[in-house]
Amino acid sequence: MGGEGGGSPSQPGGSDLPPPFDPTGSAFRTGRRSGQIQVRKEGRPGDRWSRWDVSQHRVGDPSPSEAERKRRESEMKGAPEVASRVVRAMGVVGAGQMGSGIAQVAAAAKLEVLMVDKTEQALANGLQTIRESLERFVEKEAITHEQAQETIGRIRVTTHLKEMGDRDFVIEAIGEDEDLKRTIFNKLDRITPKHAILATNTSALSITRIAGATKRPEKVLGVHFLNPPAVVKLVEITKGMGTDYDTYHAAKELVESMGKVTCTSADRPGFVINRILMPMINEAFFVLMEGVSSAEEIDLGLHLGTNLPLGPLSLADFLGLDVCLSTLQSIHKGTGDGKYRPCPLLVQYVDAGKLGRKTGCGVYTYFTSGGKE
Repeated sequence: MGGEGGGSPSQPGGSDLPPPFDPTGSAFRTGRRSGQIQVRKEGRPGDRWSRWDVSQHRVGDPSPSEAERKRRESEMKGAPEVASRVVRAMGVVGAGQMGSGIAQVAAAAKLEVLMVDKTEQALANGLQTIRESLERFVEKEAITHEQAQETIGRIRVTTHLKEMGDRDFVIEAIGEDEDLKRTIFNKLDRITPKHAILATNTSALSITRIAGATKRPEKVLGVHFLNPPAVVKLVEITKGMGTDYDTYHAAKELVESMGKVTCTSADRPGFVINRILMPMINEAFFVLMEGVSSAEEIDLGLHLGTNLPLGPLSLADFLGLDVCLSTLQSIHKGTGDGKYRPCPLLVQYVDAGKLGRKTGCGVYTYFTSGGKE
């Protein structure tokens, strides 16, 4: 979410100086050839820079120990649970905007998807959202009508969570309610096969605490699709304290098979995206509340001045002001840092039921088609 960043500034002082940031215990400097970085181990000042193929490792990816590698190799020889890392059947809990979007992306990648929600009406609404999304892709000639029909045909719906008993991978995509998520994960832990990976689409809550509701914390992680899932290319993957190497890489491979790009985050409040994005949106509300500028001028300034596709207030309306508020509250609670305190004006909008595009009114008022008045 947000625009793509520019290149890194060149290293000052010539090539003999090590870089100022060292994330792995070695000194790193960007190499000249694409796809490579240069490495020099600390403590050996006479060593020359050597090249290392970055395609074999990304900063943030967990690297297994030798014992872990041997364990996986041993399991691969005879254990069906490891062999079933290949996901054939996927489950989605929640048929709202995020759940239906994730189901669409998975079905488009030719996975058989089971989507569950509490009511038939919620499921009907979710399927209608998927159909409308696919129709837009057909109109833009991104896919054919036949491909759209095949995608919707791979999605089955149910109101019974117990039908998740044959799923290899289940992702929960309900609202940011930690107690409810823990309840769902506790049930999924008892329903799904032992090899199944359980993922949450949370954008801010602790993966470790959610995993604590299960007896398989090693197979629980965060897989955060951004809104709208069918359009946004990035997916944020977060490991809990107990998430193992196989689970992380199985989830990463699955997401990439859907045509997405992944970034990895530690299990910290807000992870990467919302830890940076939500304070910007929050500050925009403070600027509006203090009368520094109008909503239109704030959005225009950030849109044209920083090349964002949407200004922060328009983006908040698109995401849902209630979603922004709950995310900020979660980060504020998790960090204890006052800089994440939600703006009182944002709280007032939510209290008034002005949640953005989904209610027709937020910072802006919208026509039924979604356009601003």
